[in-house]
Amino acid sequence: MRGKMECMTNVLPLAVDTCCTPLRAAVDAEEAQRIARVFKALGDPTRVLLLSTVATAADGEACVCDLTAPVGLSQPTVSHHLKILVDAGLLTRTQRGRWSYYAPVPGALDRLADALRAVS
Repeated sequence: MRGKMECMTNVLPLAVDTCCTPLRAAVDAEEAQRIARVFKALGDPTRVLLLSTVATAADGEACVCDLTAPVGLSQPTVSHHLKILVDAGLLTRTQRGRWSYYAPVPGALDRLADALRAVS
């Protein structure tokens, strides 16, 4: 039994050379955080619908008062979703009297598409 045990404890030498080349991410950590924040904002179907509605508005912008009906939610809830889209850099907000107007950030979706192409 002793001879059998000795064979089981032998350690094979490890290869010194690495088998792979070092990998590098297509984006840095800061860019990855920014992209993730945008995707997190778009991870909610209501926000995707709001972004689509604002982006296709005839005047290039939409009042929050006109955005409650398309999503069937109250104005405070819609405002909350719009704030997340603004914070993610997808929409801008302009205050006019008591109403807020939202417009797409020019090139924001193109930059997001470019970021996706960079990682593919």
